[in-house]
Parts: sequence; structure tokens; C-alpha cells
Amino acid sequence: MFELIPAIDLLDGRCVRLSQGRYDAATVYDTDPGRVAARFAAHPMRRLHVVDLDGAKQGRPCNGDAVRAIVAEMKDVPIELGGGIRTLDAVEEWLSLGVERAILGTVALRDPALVKEAARRFPGRIGVGIDARDGMVAVEGWLETSETEVLTLAREFEDAGVAAIIHTDIARDGMGTGPNLEATSELAKQIGIPVVASGGVGSLDHVRAAASRPEIAGLIVGRALYDGSVDLAAALTAAERTCS
Repeated sequence: MFELIPAIDLLDGRCVRLSQGRYDAATVYDTDPGRVAARFAAHPMRRLHVVDLDGAKQGRPCNGDAVRAIVAEMKDVPIELGGGIRTLDAVEEWLSLGVERAILGTVALRDPALVKEAARRFPGRIGVGIDARDGMVAVEGWLETSETEVLTLAREFEDAGVAAIIHTDIARDGMGTGPNLEATSELAKQIGIPVVASGGVGSLDHVRAAASRPEIAGLIVGRALYDGSVDLAAALTAAERTCS
């Protein structure tokens, strides 16, 4: 079933959004991520997406207190967390603290064997984040662009037990011009892993367009929820109606 997934991005313990992955273009929306999580939890959502931006940049988990506060507020709503998770110990630690799914990004390119081992140890609880810049995989908090194509990396995890792939078009992220549904759809058609679109949502029409594509498993919405261009309740309803 299609999932409409709100996002909380953490930077220095605050709830922020970046534009096109630029750390110098961060907008602070709230200094209390737990408070934001509580507002989201009031809606019948199926999942919350959390990104540790400091962790993605530094290569190790950061913002632990903020993540714990979010977990406490979300209660029974599953949380997926990405950013700086690059060891099996880090995966295990976050999962033991109440995170339902760990999203592995940079390490998926650097050490795919680790991702496969994590998926084996924690069935259904490992996702892969593939962030794209002009069709090529970007890593290290989007600060580096590799020479590996998105599809090539995604195929590395076929039959590995990965729960989902989150596909983000960096050029669209935070811009409100619409997610790159064409690229996400093409990726989803080429692999057997559920693919979630991310980056660029700016209206309910964007939500409806994503939900109307059966090959796309979900859509992550961030900035639009904070600047008021998309209402979460309306977005959840739009996604359900489009799928029905």
C-alpha cells in the first residue's frame, strides 16, 4: 500500500530543511523535534522518516537526544532513520532504541556487503537511501558525487532482503517543484525492491501524482509540510483516495 511519509531532518538538534542538499541553505523550522513529531503523530500516518544531517556529514550517528525524543512522541508509529549509520553496531544501537528501520546510504556504495549483512541480521528493518545527482549516486551527506549510476547500485541489493529503497533527486529536494517521478518510476520498474520517492513535493497535486503510479511504494514529504504549502491531513487523504 502506498505510504505518505512525513520527514524530520535534524541539524544541531533542530528540525530543519535544506535546499538541494546544501548545508549552508538550512532553514530552521523548530528547535524541538519532539514537538514536531507530536504534531505529526496526531494524524493517522503509517511511518515517519528522520534524517540525521550531522551524522550524514560526519559519518557517525549524531542527534541522539533528538531521535530519542521523536521515538518517545511517535509511540506506535514506525520510524525510519538515516544519516551516518555506517556500521553494524550503529544499526543495532538505533534499532534497540526504538527505530523501526535503519536507512543506509553512503555505506551502501562504499560497503554493500555490510548492508547485505545488516539485512540478514535484521529482516525487514534495513532500507537503502540512494541520493541522485544527474542520475549518479551522491554520498557523504550529498557532498560527493560518485561515478556509479543509481540503477547499478540498486541492483546490488536485489534478493538481499532490503525492505525499501528511498530515491531522492537532489536537484528537486526542498524546491517544491515536484518529485522526479519519471526517474523514480523507471527505477522501480527495473528492480524488485519497493521504491519510495523523495525530494521536491510542493503541492497536493504532487502527492496525487505519486500515489497514482502503482510502481511507486511511497512518497516522503518534508519542507511543504513546514511552509504550509501541503497540509498533512489533506495529503494523507489525497494519497488514500488516489490509491482507492
